Amino acid sequence: MGRAAVNELQAWGDACERQPALLRQFDGWGIRVDEVLYPPAWRELAAAAARAGLVASPYEGETLARAGAEARLVQAALSYLFAPSTATYLCPVAMTDGAARVLADCEGGPAAKDALRHLISRDPASAWTSGQWMTERQGGSDVGLNAVVARRDGDHWRLFGQKFFCSNVGCEIALALARPEQAPPGTRGLALFLVPRDHPDGRRNDYRIDRLKDKLGTRAMATGEVTLDGASAELVGEAERGFAQMTAMLNITRLHNAVTAAAIMRRAVMLASAYAAHREAFGRKLDQHPLHQEILRAMTAQADGALHLTMRMAQLLGRIETKEATSGEAAVFRLGIALTKLYTAKQAVAVVSEALECFGGQGYMEDTGLPRLFRDAQVLPIWEGTTSVLALDSLRVLRRAETLDCLSAELERLDAPDRRRVLDEAHHAIRGDPESAERAARRVAFGLAETWMNGLLQASETPATLPGIGLRPR
Repeated sequence: MGRAAVNELQAWGDACERQPALLRQFDGWGIRVDEVLYPPAWRELAAAAARAGLVASPYEGETLARAGAEARLVQAALSYLFAPSTATYLCPVAMTDGAARVLADCEGGPAAKDALRHLISRDPASAWTSGQWMTERQGGSDVGLNAVVARRDGDHWRLFGQKFFCSNVGCEIALALARPEQAPPGTRGLALFLVPRDHPDGRRNDYRIDRLKDKLGTRAMATGEVTLDGASAELVGEAERGFAQMTAMLNITRLHNAVTAAAIMRRAVMLASAYAAHREAFGRKLDQHPLHQEILRAMTAQADGALHLTMRMAQLLGRIETKEATSGEAAVFRLGIALTKLYTAKQAVAVVSEALECFGGQGYMEDTGLPRLFRDAQVLPIWEGTTSVLALDSLRVLRRAETLDCLSAELERLDAPDRRRVLDEAHHAIRGDPESAERAARRVAFGLAETWMNGLLQASETPATLPGIGLRPR
């Protein structure tokens, strides 16, 4: 995978950026087709991801027999190498993985069973990808305001309404939140549905792709607005558990988000370090200037810390999925996945920005690839829950019984520096009045994540500490 990342994967990723997907809404006879047209290089990336088992590995009996709970670590390591070269194709991988987990864990109908087989296939000819249709115009992160309606139609359902941000909109299936008629308001009334792109006879399902988004970054990946006009759908699991199932799916996509953030940081550090070793300024190479050495050290510390914390989350998720985790490990993961996603995403933007500056004017030139890396990093704090949403979620998790004690035990095991102070600050926040706690949410979340990373770096004998110069999150 490492060799491919700097050879064919990079070439295909570059080709996808030069030729983004297009939306073909009508055929030559005026018939609505809503087909997303991808360049050949995108298909090559899809095939490479399938063959490498980027989705399949945590679900395969053979891989689980060999790797056990470490199958998630294997997947995360492969994805870490794959991500920075491949025009954000890891986003479809993430959503497909999340959908596969939900479908594998529920007693689904025929469509769900068939979809799962395709989602975890290593054969490019039969492998599918999934979408994650949650966001609506009126609610955004507040999914309790979602208004898409589900109406029963025999043993199936039909969905009506609009979804506003549909990444990988050309997917073969999507998992969508919708509210069955007569269901209560808020998240309690949301159910999860499997929406196929095509009917078994090949006809398109009854939804329209209204347009593709014109985005700041991730431009190679088709993101669209969708109108569901009676789209046929199959209920996934129990109707009352739709929001809970979505949360389980988000835990997986948040892990992939963190993998991508860590990978982008590493790519930025490697580029900046290589440039510094060759570029001369003021009579010597850049990497011989003490201040520039300190900047590179700070960037490296962030990249190392992100990798260690992300891999710890992959390790915990693997133990949970194989039923090997203790209740304490499960509690640590519930908190840790939110902390990991929010911190690594925010730091990816800072590290890539610092790397771009290390190149001076050349960092601002499109043909170096650095501006694209910077644009793509900007989405990471937004996807799968913004920084503030996840900081508040972290406070809610901390208020659960034993969560803070379990995290304290984790940090004690690592002998994490400064753990007493950040744990006391977290304890004070969750015991204080709600308004003060909300004001402190980001500070508490960043402090916990940073201390956890420092503990992991220290335990691995990595010679780095956080934060670095100019890289403290806000």
